[in-house]
Amino acid sequence: MKRISKYSLITVFVCSMTFSGVQAQLPEKVGSLISADRTAAGLAKREGPHKAFLSIVDKESTLYVPSAVDALNYLNNRPNIPDVMSWTPNFALVSKSLDWGVTSGPMEFQKVGAIKRFGQYLTVWRRDRKGNWKVHVRAEVENFGKGPKSDLVFYEPDDSWYLKHRSHVRLQQREEVVTQSDELFSTVLKADNVAAFQEFLAEDVRYYYPWEAEIEGKQNVLDFLKKKRIEIITDPADVGRAYSGEYAYTSGTATVRSKEKVVKFNYIRIWQLKDDYQWRVIIEMMFER
Repeated sequence: MKRISKYSLITVFVCSMTFSGVQAQLPEKVGSLISADRTAAGLAKREGPHKAFLSIVDKESTLYVPSAVDALNYLNNRPNIPDVMSWTPNFALVSKSLDWGVTSGPMEFQKVGAIKRFGQYLTVWRRDRKGNWKVHVRAEVENFGKGPKSDLVFYEPDDSWYLKHRSHVRLQQREEVVTQSDELFSTVLKADNVAAFQEFLAEDVRYYYPWEAEIEGKQNVLDFLKKKRIEIITDPADVGRAYSGEYAYTSGTATVRSKEKVVKFNYIRIWQLKDDYQWRVIIEMMFER
């Protein structure tokens, strides 16, 4: 799996910029997803977030608002959503099977007459039968918009072989493997938060928590949780996995105890099957229920 980031020898700059009159090019595979996300963001700026979301959801899409709802029904009932919204992906990946992907990044939103607000969005995508990228799950967490701006990081899938399962039973069994990893993570959290995060977070994890800037890197996540005296207990509920098998997501509920209070949260975790054949969390988002 090819990873290109600000830590690579090649630095990738986010793309509405031009160089010598030629627009910067992204790799073809993950680039299609980044383009779909940016196109929706552009539509949100021009014609409003309601129309933008309708363009990227279908009957299988779920939005967290903050509870999980059927996206199409929710939007067709003219919900009370912001009048103005913009977002920019600073992270993207696509599976080798090209059917599944993830984007995340900073966002801004505002109701007419109210102050501008900020946050982070996370979208799990899938391709429909026509080959269009559609939202599978989308969630947001609010923050103060004061964090440093991150360069775009993306994972371009390679062309290596993967097992093409046809059996629904076998595909379900593969999802159960991810569920078991999340259940084990949750079990260890009950005993020792630090040990759980040390074991299950990837070194380059991204962490999204209410009213905090995006946190990058496992040690920075551990330092944040220690500083805030946060303890987390999670209860898995849902799972989805790319057909090629190397990426997955889990979601569920969480109880978060800090030095100030106890809060009921939802969570979404993006998992990657690493070279040592262990599942590690590369993104975790916590947001209030």
